[in-house]
Amino acid sequence: MKYIVCEKPGKFSINEKKAPQRFENEALLKVNKVGICGTDIHAFAGNQPFFSYPRILGHELSCTVLEIGENEKKIATGDNVIVMPYISCKNCVACNKGKTNCCTNINVLGVHKDGGMQEKISVPIDILLPAKDLTFNQMAIVEPLSIGAHAIKRANIKPNDFIAVIGCGPIGIGIMKLSQIIGSKVIAIDTNEQRLKFAIEKIGVDFAVKAGNDSVMNVSKITDGNLCSTVFDATGNKLALESGPDYVSHGGTFVLVGLFNGELTYTHPLVHAKEMSLMCSRNATLDDFKYVMSVIHKFPTESFITHDVPFGDMISNFQEWINPDSGVIKATVSF
Repeated sequence: MKYIVCEKPGKFSINEKKAPQRFENEALLKVNKVGICGTDIHAFAGNQPFFSYPRILGHELSCTVLEIGENEKKIATGDNVIVMPYISCKNCVACNKGKTNCCTNINVLGVHKDGGMQEKISVPIDILLPAKDLTFNQMAIVEPLSIGAHAIKRANIKPNDFIAVIGCGPIGIGIMKLSQIIGSKVIAIDTNEQRLKFAIEKIGVDFAVKAGNDSVMNVSKITDGNLCSTVFDATGNKLALESGPDYVSHGGTFVLVGLFNGELTYTHPLVHAKEMSLMCSRNATLDDFKYVMSVIHKFPTESFITHDVPFGDMISNFQEWINPDSGVIKATVSF
């Protein structure tokens, strides 16, 4: 079978190998579609934390079961399934608190172990979810939307809250729409006017603000001077992460969803005076996946997936997807 591997930063290759063997309590899956995300882009660029090469990327997966044994989930051969790509140990301090998303021994498909950019993959049954009536496109975006759902749950946002989301990439867009489903008022912040336009026209956010010298003032005007009760960073950009607290109201919360591979600096009097809560949000749980699956019919999937190519064309198109000016929001690879 064919697979694509990231051999080292800046280099992909397409190769062939034997199909994987299915072990007990695993399912052998045919991969139908893989979403491309920021983790894949960072891995290709050589700045993804917790990463080693060579690695088969891909953790946003739409699959069909080829082989499976008896299981409590009643999943059978031929069923379409979504893969929750976070394999936890179930025994550490985090897992014992139900926080399997930040397991101390976590293995993430496409990051710590080989992912789904291959024709077939064998994975534990306990990370599978029956896809029911979801399309292949919807299945492929459940994972990135679940990242947003987990961040929203962490922040405990409420209807009519003013929230700001910094970064109109796939994760940011997901946070925006899922927040709107709850009933929050959403301000999209980005440096890219094309992406801000997408957030307004395709996602339907309430307000769009271009990041820059006047952006805090503009957010203040929108919120009658109060700023935002919750601000999410979905960029992983150092400047954006360090300026995020400027948009947070007194008593508000700043949620770091994007990941920067380095140190961040904050002005203590500013965050202290606001009694601001600073929290991180990592990955997602099975419950987050289930929630997204229950509301995904409210999400504009076909607008969200802006680029799709056959498996054999992935390498030649990947460089374009790195550039936001190409108009890419979510790219997928079809098998």
